[in-house]
Amino acid sequence: MGLGIKKDDTVIVTAGKEKGKRGRVLVVLPAKSRVLVERVNMVKKHQKPSKHYQQGGLIEKEASVNISNVMLVCPKCDQPMRHGNKTLETGKKVRVCKKCKEVIDK
Repeated sequence: MGLGIKKDDTVIVTAGKEKGKRGRVLVVLPAKSRVLVERVNMVKKHQKPSKHYQQGGLIEKEASVNISNVMLVCPKCDQPMRHGNKTLETGKKVRVCKKCKEVIDK
């Protein structure tokens, strides 16, 4: 299943209450078609005190967003974009911006 969005990509939310927000992808969950985006879709969770959270109480964390509700942001033209795939002379497959033809993958 080629989703086209990878960890550490910059994305913009295109639908829902968080529409227009930008962030970096923290985790991609391909089986559920969802992504975790940094500082987007924050929820409050009641956390019991534990070794990891000694204080306990309410913590804020990111909840996942459906992958269809985010779009990649081109690093060159800084716009939401669709991407295509291209094979380089070295045989490596890379993602390419459809607008400015810039290679996304390094």
